[in-house]
Amino acid sequence: MNHKIRIGVIFGGRSGEHEVSLMSARSILSVLDPDKYEVTQIAITHEGSWFSGEDVLEKFASDQNENLTPVTLLADPIWQGIQKITETQQAHLIDQLAHLDVVFPVLHGTFGEDGTVQGLLKLADIPFVGAGVLGSAVGMDKDAMKRLLRDAGISIAKFLVFDGAGQEQIDFAAVTRELGLPLFVKPANLGSSVGISKAKSEAEFRNAVKDAFRYDQKILVEECIVGREIECSVLGNDDARASLPGEILPDREFYDYDSKYAADSRTELVIPARIDATLTAAVQDLGKAAFHAVDAAGYARVDCFVERASGRLLLNEINTIPGFTSISMFPKLWEASGLSYPELLARLVTLGVERHQARARLSTRYGG
Repeated sequence: MNHKIRIGVIFGGRSGEHEVSLMSARSILSVLDPDKYEVTQIAITHEGSWFSGEDVLEKFASDQNENLTPVTLLADPIWQGIQKITETQQAHLIDQLAHLDVVFPVLHGTFGEDGTVQGLLKLADIPFVGAGVLGSAVGMDKDAMKRLLRDAGISIAKFLVFDGAGQEQIDFAAVTRELGLPLFVKPANLGSSVGISKAKSEAEFRNAVKDAFRYDQKILVEECIVGREIECSVLGNDDARASLPGEILPDREFYDYDSKYAADSRTELVIPARIDATLTAAVQDLGKAAFHAVDAAGYARVDCFVERASGRLLLNEINTIPGFTSISMFPKLWEASGLSYPELLARLVTLGVERHQARARLSTRYGG
């Protein structure tokens, strides 16, 4: 492209991770090179309304939405950009506001990381950063993700799944016979440790189940793995490669939301992890295997456990839109692996465009 790359950065969203998305977007927007990129900021409210305009992130974060332009993204590929919605006495008129060469969805959690926005972007025929519809949906749903990982021969913790219809009838004794104590209770479709609790008794378990069902209609109950928390970052499409691993040393009982994002958090990120070459290679191989098992693309962060008692390496989960805040593990691991933050963003944009071009070569007509 001879002109600046016209990139749309989408943030916010209808998710319990809305605020985390704003933090990631602020970090990304501060680094995108203005000589290389023409940036259009697109904010999505908690209710799902889309806005754009000048200094969108700052106005949006301070609830000044009335000073922003309502916009929409049409599925018709003739537009390939966002359109301004202008209300008149007669109708809502749609005018082209910004053509987009590529979109960077910085949306964590539901309605953004789960394949919904990715599907809309595919319909609109706009290249985008990160996994497609299937990889995003599987990466978001911990139940589907863990079943695919297990079928791919990847070691994971034991888990049970429950839906909201029968939450009052969950048999605590049966669960503990299967998984032991303590237990972790998680919403199936959320990240950033939102809604996750550790339960050591039936009372704590009941409260954890109730809290998890606030965020999703399906929850996971998992056995507790006592071990080291090791993560690696994966980058690429078909030729994915893994970064040096890092280790999480949480400042509390487990790596919860406050441990990740609170201003007073004392959680340590040890980069690179203090592990030997054999374990490093095993973590990297596991990361790439998980990346391909869930049909991820572009990038992901893979979270693992090294069980203290046995030394087993288990996969916890894969995140297809990992955090991009100034303290997030994903960019820090690549920086330690020799790829700076600006170089990383440029590579992600290139990967999104390359994947879109590969899809464009496929025929949409039978025969001929």
